[in-house]
Amino acid sequence: MRIYEGSPRQDFEEVLRSIGAFIDGHGMRDIVLVEIPDGFLVQGLVTAGGSTSAWSDTVGTVSKETFQFLDDDIAKFMEECVGRRGSGDIAAMKPGYERALRVVGRWMDEQHPRDIFLLEQDGAYVIRLLLAGQVGSHHQLAEFTHDDVEQLVSQAPNLRARAIGAD
Repeated sequence: MRIYEGSPRQDFEEVLRSIGAFIDGHGMRDIVLVEIPDGFLVQGLVTAGGSTSAWSDTVGTVSKETFQFLDDDIAKFMEECVGRRGSGDIAAMKPGYERALRVVGRWMDEQHPRDIFLLEQDGAYVIRLLLAGQVGSHHQLAEFTHDDVEQLVSQAPNLRARAIGAD
């Protein structure tokens, strides 16, 4: 993430959180998120046209939508996200992509990746990170189940308290 390097508040945790808020707002599910040189590609399934009434239930039409978010788009999302924040208690956040991608993004920050690829289905995540080391670059795979993500969410307040105490 070119424009985010060197800024402690603009990292994967914050970037993915803001993209997650967009995804939640658009009703997407089963997402794929790919980092590209100037931003991110996000693809997911969206259901349109469904309704429930006393007489019928219609499932609607499921379609795949793809968005390209450039660095400027992400900066705007991040500003909007900051404006919506409440208490800062991640456990109190509504379950969804904003919350899940925030904690997964924090884990990514600890790995210091050069590039990310993320696949989500039914609340479970498979992640491929491009890491650079002394002997060159290599990919690392990680998997987070729904329960793993919830465990990261439950640990977040303690991590925040330690980070504040270190300042």
